[in-house]
Amino acid sequence: MMNKLTLILRHLWLDASDAERVIPPDVLTRVTQRVAASERRHSGEIRICVEASLPLSYLARVGSRSPLPKVIRERAIAMFGKLGVWDTAQNNGVLIYVLLAEHAIEIVADRGLNTHVTPEQWKTLVVHMGAAFREKRYEDGLTHGLEETSAVLMQHFALTPGQAFDNVNELPDAPQLQ
Repeated sequence: MMNKLTLILRHLWLDASDAERVIPPDVLTRVTQRVAASERRHSGEIRICVEASLPLSYLARVGSRSPLPKVIRERAIAMFGKLGVWDTAQNNGVLIYVLLAEHAIEIVADRGLNTHVTPEQWKTLVVHMGAAFREKRYEDGLTHGLEETSAVLMQHFALTPGQAFDNVNELPDAPQLQ
């Protein structure tokens, strides 16, 4: 019972201002520019979501049948849908989801990309991002995650020079902070 209470208090303590604190406006601008530059080279769409804490409805699910990592993954998948990452023309959208309260990172990729990438590749990306985050280097961590995701998308969905003009930006480039 005490663990659940501690969990809830940790999440209630953080809010959107905490996400904005770790990703201040100048970092947000640079990361947005990096996402845009990446998407000019491939047909994939990349969204970044930095969430300070889980909503109470998700915290209520945590228990013996739904351990915290499973609930965090469910939230990442829900944000994948809510942010429209699943709805890209080539089914090659990727969500980089960061949950500050738990120091958790989840990568959710659409089915068109998941046929080319193993779970181990995504785990390696998460490990690299997590190392930077532990040192409070959030911009470096996001940049590294973005670069690794871009490399995967370039490998499988690179644009030819003629395609670059026809490539539609289907999703906002700015990270979602909440």
